[in-house]
Amino acid sequence: MDVDTTEKPSRREQILQSLAMMLESDPGARITTAALAKHVGVSEAALYRHFPSKARMFEGLISFIEETMFSRINMITGSDANGMKQCEQILTLLLAFVEKNPGMARILTGDALSGETDRLRQRINQFFERMETQLKQIMRTAEQVEGLRTQLPTGATANLMLACAEGRIRQFVRSEFKARPTANWADQWSVLAIAASR
Repeated sequence: MDVDTTEKPSRREQILQSLAMMLESDPGARITTAALAKHVGVSEAALYRHFPSKARMFEGLISFIEETMFSRINMITGSDANGMKQCEQILTLLLAFVEKNPGMARILTGDALSGETDRLRQRINQFFERMETQLKQIMRTAEQVEGLRTQLPTGATANLMLACAEGRIRQFVRSEFKARPTANWADQWSVLAIAASR
């Protein structure tokens, strides 16, 4: 989780950074507030002064994922790149983000949310639905402006593209962060893009 290192992070940011680091350093483990407090170097009571619950801590990380991804996606969709290039850039951004932030990969797959409130899983579902909608919109615009034609309807094509990226994220988590999501992605994307368009 990248933050500005020129200023000392707030206690709230320290808690979120520690949570992200623990998700990365101990794949598969469930994070307790006691362990998190020890990692941060504060009491559990101090944690709860900044976050009323562990669910709110996870929500803080999900908000970080959403803000990071969608601010950059807006830049991509505002560029002059053609539709398929924009789809590639968005999926590459997602894969590069989780590769750089392995703890976030555990959140995006739901692995870290096991036993947590259903509200968190709904936020992740909404994140991926929003990503898929974005890909679909790009391809629909490309159909009108560029004459792009996809073999499947745009909704099914967007779903296929995102499913490939989600699968790579899941492999990354399952391999305990050894199978890098971006490895061979450029070659795989070129095959996927050819198969998707006609």
